[in-house]
Amino acid sequence: MSADQIAQKLWNLCNVLRDDGVTYHQYLNELTFILFLKLSEVKDFEEHIPERYRWQSFVNEHDNNEAFLRYRKFLAEISAETTSDSIKEIYADASTSLRKPVNFNTLVQAIDKLDWYEESDRDVMGDIYESLLEKNAGEKKSGAGQYFTPRPLINIMVSLMAPKLKERWNDPAAGTFGFMIAADEYLRNKYDNYYELNEKDREFQKENAFSGVELVGDAHRLALMNARLHGMESRIYLADTLTEFGKSLNNFDGVLANPPFGTKKGGERPTRDDFTFPTSNKQLNFLQHIYRSLKKDGKARAAVVLPDNVLFEDGDGQKIRRDLMDKCNLHTVLRLPTGIFYAAGVKTNVLFFTRGATETGNTKNIWFYDMRTNTPNYGKRTPFTETAFEGFVKAYTGGITIDKVEKEYNGEISDEKRKTIIDKRWQCINRETIAKKNDSLDLGLIADDSISNAEDLGEPIDIAKEALKEINSITEQLNAMIKELQ
Repeated sequence: MSADQIAQKLWNLCNVLRDDGVTYHQYLNELTFILFLKLSEVKDFEEHIPERYRWQSFVNEHDNNEAFLRYRKFLAEISAETTSDSIKEIYADASTSLRKPVNFNTLVQAIDKLDWYEESDRDVMGDIYESLLEKNAGEKKSGAGQYFTPRPLINIMVSLMAPKLKERWNDPAAGTFGFMIAADEYLRNKYDNYYELNEKDREFQKENAFSGVELVGDAHRLALMNARLHGMESRIYLADTLTEFGKSLNNFDGVLANPPFGTKKGGERPTRDDFTFPTSNKQLNFLQHIYRSLKKDGKARAAVVLPDNVLFEDGDGQKIRRDLMDKCNLHTVLRLPTGIFYAAGVKTNVLFFTRGATETGNTKNIWFYDMRTNTPNYGKRTPFTETAFEGFVKAYTGGITIDKVEKEYNGEISDEKRKTIIDKRWQCINRETIAKKNDSLDLGLIADDSISNAEDLGEPIDIAKEALKEINSITEQLNAMIKELQ
């Protein structure tokens, strides 16, 4: 049975539990608690769990009430009883959303019967959990979409950043740790699952190569579980990067991130005192943190998903962009298509940059690629896959296609190779031109075929009358709808 099939089976169990008042988000948390018990048996670390709470004790318990009572005690006591830090973190402040003992037993028996290995004997528990996270993110009522970046986008960003062994990578807004897991998989695929490494290097990759920070407790729990299921023992902090804690996050070889959208509550500024341009815009603060957290060796690099407002916001926004272009070589801006995130209508971009060894003058040219204009509306009818990035990858790497990028590309950027790519979506704008535009990066979009030429639009008075007519029509329809509902 494939990972997707198993994930679908587990997800369908939620429907069985709906009469217990369990939401999809609560269900995923519940699955995390129970799956970890199963994982401890499969991965042979049950010694960190008291015998009375081990997996088989629940599987073989015929009294549903007794099993459920023991499970509730387990959730309440395990953090105090175990010596394992990861178990303490996963079960911190844990409680069950279930109310009916029979539903707990249904989950335990269903999970126990699943085959966690493919015919190739490959462990697919991590893949299954990733599928569950994606399904949860797709449930708009759960609000979990903000913690989940589409996997095709993650994979492309990781491939183009080309992580290397012995490098330290970080995600300061980790969500469910998807970026770091993909970076780890990228290297595992290159180095035979790390089998060819010596013990010291293997331990570094497993424990110290990747780290993250997540502010929200539930997301932090899911991140810990996700990492453990993928064979990673990474340090994932439950903290806020934009506080004093964030100052300790530095000297990284690489950063991959999709910081949360929006402003801090009440328009608060960050509590850190090391930002040159503190602002209430969270993305701008995360951007400052990210380029400051990179090594100043001319090789440390980052790829960051940011909304359009970061590209054009005046005041502190302009100052931060200028500071970024001084301290880093901001070599590429990818204008992403709309509709690929679970927050509908959000316009986003990926900024690719390399930290310079000096503090000024590092950006000479910026290449822009437009994946947004005159492109399909991605959704159920047109799935968003890695093939959508073929043109961009070829332009970014200077000619290497998506099927060869992991084998042949090593992260080096060559302006000379990029100039050979003929693609109307691909254009280079020099630093002087950007400076004249008040350091705005809201550039690089091609002409929209759906918009008529200005001379074809008609007289302004006629346009205004037509717009008013449409507004009045909409108002009438809304009034009729309100009357019908009342």
